[in-house]
Amino acid sequence: MATPLLFTPMTIRGVTLKNRIVVAPMHQYAAIQGFVTDWHLMNAGRYAAGGAGMMMIESTKVERRGCGTLGDTGLWDDAFIPGMARCVQFIKAQDCVPAIQLGHSGRKARRFRPWEGGAPLSREAGVAAYGEADWEAWELVSASAMNAPDSDPLPRALTRDELPQVIERWGQAARRAHEAGFEVLEIHAAHGYLIHQFLSPFSNRRNDEYGGSELNRMRFAIEVVESVRAHWPAEKPLFLRLSVEDDAGWGPEQSVALAKLVGPKGVDVIDCSSGGMTGSPVTSTGPITYGYQVPYAAKLKAESGVMSMAVGLIVHANQAESILQRGEADLIAVARELLYNPNWPMDAAQKLGVDPDFKLVPPAAAYWLEKRARHVKSVVPSTYRLKLEA
Repeated sequence: MATPLLFTPMTIRGVTLKNRIVVAPMHQYAAIQGFVTDWHLMNAGRYAAGGAGMMMIESTKVERRGCGTLGDTGLWDDAFIPGMARCVQFIKAQDCVPAIQLGHSGRKARRFRPWEGGAPLSREAGVAAYGEADWEAWELVSASAMNAPDSDPLPRALTRDELPQVIERWGQAARRAHEAGFEVLEIHAAHGYLIHQFLSPFSNRRNDEYGGSELNRMRFAIEVVESVRAHWPAEKPLFLRLSVEDDAGWGPEQSVALAKLVGPKGVDVIDCSSGGMTGSPVTSTGPITYGYQVPYAAKLKAESGVMSMAVGLIVHANQAESILQRGEADLIAVARELLYNPNWPMDAAQKLGVDPDFKLVPPAAAYWLEKRARHVKSVVPSTYRLKLEA
């Protein structure tokens, strides 16, 4: 029996993944003044130990004012490197590739955590947490001085003279990510955050070389890629996450055009998501159901010459395998289903008939699971059935 593509190793530049399953970056909102905590070590560790080929740390901010909440992780200073390195070392110890996403919230910064309502953060809450000086420095900036939506605070448009410094901060954060030991880096250019704010005509009303035409609106993203690649080793892969369709003027054709420009500049994989500019998820292209964003990955892969990663309600093992078999994506990113079952890769391997000895997971789990499977043939794992019949 041929090995399922989902569990076929994949090499990108100098990095080899043991399978095609990627733990998508998921905000934890648990950092303290940008520093990771034991929660992040536990969170990364449970997914790495569950058998994934790559574990990607959440969107980590390249400057202080880029933080979305009080709990965002940061890499705008060398002081953050040791904490990240601790997570990296544990991920690697589980035979999993450590990755990180770098981001900047732009005008979507300075908010309460989602389970706190997600509204703009009050001055009282911000000052109480980190002080007056921090609050004043935590400025909302964007491509243009436009609200999203109208009830949100008005950001300040970044000046032309500021842009090189902001772009360089992406490069320096990439350097720190390398020093921490990460093997894959993703630039977050989706979901209505700063780079996306430059890409979309909805949020970018500039009249300089960073606004107006489609190519001008791409300039900031392209220069961020160049800055990151200047500080990120050539042997390490670089991903770019896009909202391939944002329902606000940026769509699949524009995403393909950008991918064609950044591919030769060192982007290896386009992580294909959607929405975030005027709302999320995108609903104009059809119902939100299993694999609803996979067509974006298929289009990018087919038309841009750059590999793609599919994400979005990929829930079942055979579903993920079918996406790869049809050639719609090169990698499968799983997020909320891993929250439901951190051992999803191990479970998927069993359902697809590979890894009978449970070698995908650490020996402390593999030994006991293999022993049970060998000696108690009548046992069906809980993820295989709804209930035990009376």
